[in-house]
Amino acid sequence: MLTEKDRLKKAIRKEAVDRPPCICPGGMMNIVTREMMEAVEVYLPEAHSDAVKMAALAKAAYTLDCFENYGLPFCMTVEAEAMGAEVDIGSLVCEPHVVGYAIEKVEDWRRLSALDCGKGRAGTVLGAIRLLKQEDSCLPIIGNLTGPVSLAASLIEPVVFYKALRRNKEESHAFMEFVTAQLAAFGRAQLAAGADVIAISDPSGTGEIMGPRLFREYATVYLNRLIHGLRQARPDVDVIVHICGKMHTVYDSLAEVDAGALSFDAVVSLRKTVSALPNKAIMGNTSTYAIEFSTPANVARLTKGCIRAGADIIAPACGMGNNSPLANIRALRQAVLEEALCTQQTRKGETSYAQK
Repeated sequence: MLTEKDRLKKAIRKEAVDRPPCICPGGMMNIVTREMMEAVEVYLPEAHSDAVKMAALAKAAYTLDCFENYGLPFCMTVEAEAMGAEVDIGSLVCEPHVVGYAIEKVEDWRRLSALDCGKGRAGTVLGAIRLLKQEDSCLPIIGNLTGPVSLAASLIEPVVFYKALRRNKEESHAFMEFVTAQLAAFGRAQLAAGADVIAISDPSGTGEIMGPRLFREYATVYLNRLIHGLRQARPDVDVIVHICGKMHTVYDSLAEVDAGALSFDAVVSLRKTVSALPNKAIMGNTSTYAIEFSTPANVARLTKGCIRAGADIIAPACGMGNNSPLANIRALRQAVLEEALCTQQTRKGETSYAQK
């Protein structure tokens, strides 16, 4: 019998498992909702800055029978704040968000603060990971990083940044090198604290915005440098990369990203993606709109459709809305269990779920 950690690691590596894992990584793909907070009486925004509360909320998603992992933090502003951006910490219903950029043009990147992993909310994340590591060795702890392009676009006004990628390549690459080095240091610190898997979310690095040429020149290059930086600490670390938007124009570049698993939002066809990227584990992508506003039956139907389309790992397509009902969230995992049972029965006693 596989543990949840073993199942996830095998799925990321495209090894045979009994069924797909059902996870929500955390970070940009927020794992916490209002009902979860009410159930354990721990609330945001306080938990963003309190390691004990952060760990308690990360545990809630598992103890409430929603997902098979711990995932933290619950936003993608930790790194930007540590490097000089002004962040509104949010509220019970609103995630932290950048309200003031750290620099005005890419040439100013030398004024940015280096990310101190032991201070502020970065230190809170590491403390929460350590607490979770003490409690359960069978659950995978997923640490989270903002992707290099997305962090850069949180430190400078995005339109200015995207224009600079074309017009000022030398300084843009220097900026991205610095940003990526800070992320790698934070990721290594999460691994040292006890994270089992690292998820990187780079929604601003989508091929839909950047186009194929810039995606290859920047997104692919710096995602790989970040992943290789993590492997300085743990050569066999399992990595998930999530990118938003339509990605069909950059499948060739995505194949070069050195992560075991790739995750996409609900606009992406899983069947086409599985076919285009046969050597990658594909994660996703049950609609988060459906999770928040539809019914458990419809969420289950969509989730089973993801499995039948070839998803190796089941997860929400993006960050869940704060008001997503627990019944709808639980429907994902229940659908996975039902589909696995159906598969076993139709195979007349064969009990392993073959990875595609």
